[in-house]
Amino acid sequence: MVTERGRRDAADSPGRVPRRPRRPAGPDADNAPTAEMPAVPAGEPGRGAANGDAPEAVRAKQIPEAAVARLAVYLRVLSGMSEQGATTVSSEELSQAAGVNSAKLRKDLSYLGSYGTRGVGYEVSVLVSQIERILGLTRQHKVAVVGIGNLGHALANYGGFPGRGFPVEALFDLDPDLIGVPVGGLPVSHMDDIPRICAERGISIGVIATPPTAAQSVCDRLVAGGVQCILNFAPVVLQVPAHIEVRKVDLAVELQILSFHVARRADDAAGNQGNSGLPAGGSPSDNGKNGRNGTGPDGGREMVVRS
Repeated sequence: MVTERGRRDAADSPGRVPRRPRRPAGPDADNAPTAEMPAVPAGEPGRGAANGDAPEAVRAKQIPEAAVARLAVYLRVLSGMSEQGATTVSSEELSQAAGVNSAKLRKDLSYLGSYGTRGVGYEVSVLVSQIERILGLTRQHKVAVVGIGNLGHALANYGGFPGRGFPVEALFDLDPDLIGVPVGGLPVSHMDDIPRICAERGISIGVIATPPTAAQSVCDRLVAGGVQCILNFAPVVLQVPAHIEVRKVDLAVELQILSFHVARRADDAAGNQGNSGLPAGGSPSDNGKNGRNGTGPDGGREMVVRS
């Protein structure tokens, strides 16, 4: 899913974080061998304080945003494995299930201070607890949904949020026919009450599912109510204070990206039919030397779109 952050991007860019000193005896996460490295005890507060490792809270701030998104994917995969009774998993198994290469997976897990045991892999329960802790899922984050249209109704009625630590505690709309009507067990309140109710109920995450013309006003009310993070479904860029985190989900952009990939594969197939020297059905991942894809701006690699 392509997302967009608020105005903190420039200030909190992962590239601005100083690189930690190279560990003389530790693995290079970018060029780590396929075999897992020796395990680190789960209770150890870091891989060697003498080598300058930051405490866990500081280390969490140093994780690149792209790695955070992948950690959430790993957690979903690991939770499914745990439900099926799996106790250990190799880096190859986890990377294949998550759709990333094993070297990138090992690097991501190294941010947690976690390395699997050679010949055994990773303990599923340990990884789940480590990722939950680094993602802040050891405590609940109360959610408010603003805009109870079709999307807002679906979000308010979704039963998967509470079990993952995101209970929906408040609903807001402007429609007088909706005010006071329970949706998903919660009565809908008026948008004018957003600051008061969010403050009273300790709402930390606000979800905006309103038309674009109302989104900024709703955002301002959420911020006034002490909301720290906003998930924005409205197709508009929000202006927020520097301490507010914003994630934008634009379904139209997602469809456009999918359209790009469909069109590129169609072009590749047409080009391969006219050139017997190219392998049929080539994909972007095997480009690099032949064909126009190898000379594109992304070098034939995964494309990331940000607006």
